[in-house]
Amino acid sequence: MTLFGLSFFVLALSFFTVYSGPTGVHLRNMESFIQAVQQVEDSNPGLCPLALVRALRKTAGHDDEMTIHFLGASYSIAYAEVLEKAILNASSFSFFDKAIHHIVTDYGEERGVVLAPDGTTVALAPLLLGIETGLRAKVEGTPPVGMFPLTLGRRLGLSFLSLQDFPPSNRLGPNGCWDSVERPKLFKLSRPATLATDAVINGGMDGVILGMDYSNLPASEQPQALSEFLKGYYSYVLHEEQGLDDITSHVSPRRREISRSILEPLDLYSQVMETLALVWKLEKTEWIALDTGVGKAVKDGLQEFVNKFWVCPQIIPRCQWGAKAYQSTPIPLSLPVQFLYVHHTYEPSSPCLSFPNCSRNMRAMQRFHQEDRGWSDIGYSFVVGSDGYVYEGRGWKYLGTHTRGHNSIGYGVSIIGNYTAALPSHHAMDLLRHRLVQCAVDRGGLAANFTIQGHRQVVNYTSCPGDAFFSEIRSWEHFRE
Repeated sequence: MTLFGLSFFVLALSFFTVYSGPTGVHLRNMESFIQAVQQVEDSNPGLCPLALVRALRKTAGHDDEMTIHFLGASYSIAYAEVLEKAILNASSFSFFDKAIHHIVTDYGEERGVVLAPDGTTVALAPLLLGIETGLRAKVEGTPPVGMFPLTLGRRLGLSFLSLQDFPPSNRLGPNGCWDSVERPKLFKLSRPATLATDAVINGGMDGVILGMDYSNLPASEQPQALSEFLKGYYSYVLHEEQGLDDITSHVSPRRREISRSILEPLDLYSQVMETLALVWKLEKTEWIALDTGVGKAVKDGLQEFVNKFWVCPQIIPRCQWGAKAYQSTPIPLSLPVQFLYVHHTYEPSSPCLSFPNCSRNMRAMQRFHQEDRGWSDIGYSFVVGSDGYVYEGRGWKYLGTHTRGHNSIGYGVSIIGNYTAALPSHHAMDLLRHRLVQCAVDRGGLAANFTIQGHRQVVNYTSCPGDAFFSEIRSWEHFRE
């Protein structure tokens, strides 16, 4: 047994027999997972992060052929039997196994996922595989071989092929909602699952980012403890003056743009095809490669992946921010619409900088619109927070109540805050100006030759979207006086 193997064995015994689980062990959120990891680290001073992620891989039973091909087995056969007994007798096994092992039940419940502080849902298995790949590269001084196949490539490729007879838009996802964002225990998908749910892709993107962060550490710098590393990415604090503009470190609301900057330079088509070839080789099913439809399915699927997860911003669904039901029958829009009307909320007057705060703002606006204004629902089509996310209002398909006399011909999008004298953060404006509008055009909701106007241009009695913000949007592409 090697020295590393011996230290890993001792770690595993202490890890699985001493650890008794965190407070709130049944809550499926990132905070509970990080707390559990930190308690393991506290029980094992000087713990090597690579040994810990390998122990977690063993717990979740993720020693499949492809993972072993790139990372090796998570334990040595010499002490596997003793280690297995330690796991089976440990109270911690249930928590970590359920937290990491990914499945979707026949009833549409997705397990092996956790709610992150930013309101998004993350599958832990691809996250941890990316981290392990990066740590292994750091420790051994080698490139992070296997990063894309283990985090995203395998799931994307197999999802594209398994559903190649379906429209590309149905080959990825879906998202879902938690039973409670305060005490999350059950995550239910919005439609039948593909092999690459939104949570799996979120976890894969995070695994790429954090794995590359570990692997790119200077040779002289020791890897940070896993719990602290995860806290830095998921448990950041934004300040009102700049929001995300002031953040230079990697944080979860930036996962789409950061993962794109890492992966876009690669030939993703070749990467996915090579990953599938390896899957078929390991499974001795190379004959699948003879299917002439494989290449087209991968190309179509990758286009949908790029559009949905890199071009489009993350949109927090209504059920996630706690929307009440629509009070009548929603009226469909005739798409594509020609206009995008820009608003500020005025009240709430301050930018929202976190998922809980933005969600409270959304509920307050919906309550005001329904109870005080007598509208069927929150008036806006979408609302942009300064936390890095867009919040679903009426959505893509339904008529809003945002711009009197013009609701049927445009989307109404508001940024939370009062922008009479100051501008929204650059990141919030970029979400609206570039990401959301391009997403709307690509999905056929907004005409390619659309027009942007401020609320005040078509409704006389308002100064919305505020003097400062209106002056800014007058310089935007597609703005018309």
